[in-house]
Amino acid sequence: METKKSKRGKTPLYIQIISDLRQKIIERELPDGSFLPSERHMAERLGVHRNTVTKAYNELKAEGFLISLHGVGYKVSYKENPENMGKDSIKVKNVNWSHLVKGEYLDIEKSFDDIFSRSYNAKSISFAGGISSTSVYEEQDISKIFTEVISRRKETSYFYTPYRGDKNLRKQIAGFLRGKGIKNDIGNIQMFSEMNQALDFIVTILLDPGDTVITEEPLSPDVYRTIEFAGARIITVPVDENGMKCDNLEPLIEKYRPKFIYVNSSYQDPTGKVLSFERRKKLLQLSYKYRLPIVEEDAASEIFFGKSRVPSIKSMDQGDNVIYIYSFSLTFIPGVGAAFAVAPKQVIKSLSYLVSVRLISLEWASEKMLAAAFENDLYYKKLQDFRREYKEKRDRMCKWLDRLKTFGVRYEKPSGGVYIWCNMPDKTDVKKLSVEAKKEGLNFVPGNMFYPGKKAGRQMIRLNYSYPSLKQIDEGMKTFIKLVLAQQNT
Repeated sequence: METKKSKRGKTPLYIQIISDLRQKIIERELPDGSFLPSERHMAERLGVHRNTVTKAYNELKAEGFLISLHGVGYKVSYKENPENMGKDSIKVKNVNWSHLVKGEYLDIEKSFDDIFSRSYNAKSISFAGGISSTSVYEEQDISKIFTEVISRRKETSYFYTPYRGDKNLRKQIAGFLRGKGIKNDIGNIQMFSEMNQALDFIVTILLDPGDTVITEEPLSPDVYRTIEFAGARIITVPVDENGMKCDNLEPLIEKYRPKFIYVNSSYQDPTGKVLSFERRKKLLQLSYKYRLPIVEEDAASEIFFGKSRVPSIKSMDQGDNVIYIYSFSLTFIPGVGAAFAVAPKQVIKSLSYLVSVRLISLEWASEKMLAAAFENDLYYKKLQDFRREYKEKRDRMCKWLDRLKTFGVRYEKPSGGVYIWCNMPDKTDVKKLSVEAKKEGLNFVPGNMFYPGKKAGRQMIRLNYSYPSLKQIDEGMKTFIKLVLAQQNT
């Protein structure tokens, strides 16, 4: 539904909205019984204050064009047909979905999802979503891989993937993991469509309502929301230049008896920090002492710009205490999703059972395409291209950010990964900056989104450089600098 308004004329905005909606209702473009967008959504769509929309809706209600239903919204009620309201008619009573849907799923903080979804808008420049570059795998690469998958006619079940994932892909991943120092076999690997699905299934089999999980902070909203939806409590530990601070972890473990510790060990989202080797050892020591599982997320570990890497916690684990999850979302074809978990076989068995209950099949095309890329070494060749391209994009974005250092913008240049964590000047209103940027077709994520309580990180922002092109980085950073300076000069 398109609604017109103009801020240039003398007619008040709420009257313009009334006139436009009234005409649409009379002309049946908005038929009887249809619902209007909520006041908040209509205000966002029109770029006006919510009170303006509320006033317009109430006027239309007074004129008899709308009725309001508690917990449902505004409904068009123009010219109800009395012939349909005879003795034998049944009065329509709308289901009050707000009372049926569980509270934790009804009152969801959607800001992060809304910002991320705008990453896919071709008309905007996104520094928000952690998405792989679209230029590394060219059309002929994708076509060749997919043709190879489809042409394997002898595989009669090529359109179906077993619950644990494609066997050939798990074999290829086992070899990939050996290159990372992680000993395993295909029986220890469970495939998923994406990282969020992997974490969701792990949380489902491990957590009960009331359990506690220790996590780092800041951290991805996808992580803490998944844990909160399970009814668990989150105890957060700050991240510094060496990753999650481990000095005071033991008293927290003694006090809260957590079910597991979650850590994003390499090029952490959103800070880009790497957990130091000493802290990785400390986590393992605590894990062994308290028989405490560690869930290690390691999706960005292959995106390093130097020669040395810190070994994964999983590769250092002398027992079997670490569940390792990895995603190809940053190093494979955009939209072709694949992730996996490495865990003890009894855990994998439970995860596989959960997959069989919730899904008919995993994404066969994605898994077979990735397996084909591994088999002909294309994945490893393209991995080098991703590193070169992301490094160039990081340098370009940092060069622009350096222009703002004299105005108080602070950041540390990441040694890998895809994010830059920026501390904005005290005078900066990050929320307002985000809104103004959105109006100009630029998206980034405000820092408070990465704190479960939303009370910290108000002067921080996260910038992603993997997805935008170099040209978009230049255009987007020009806009960003202009908006930042405008706030500093007011």
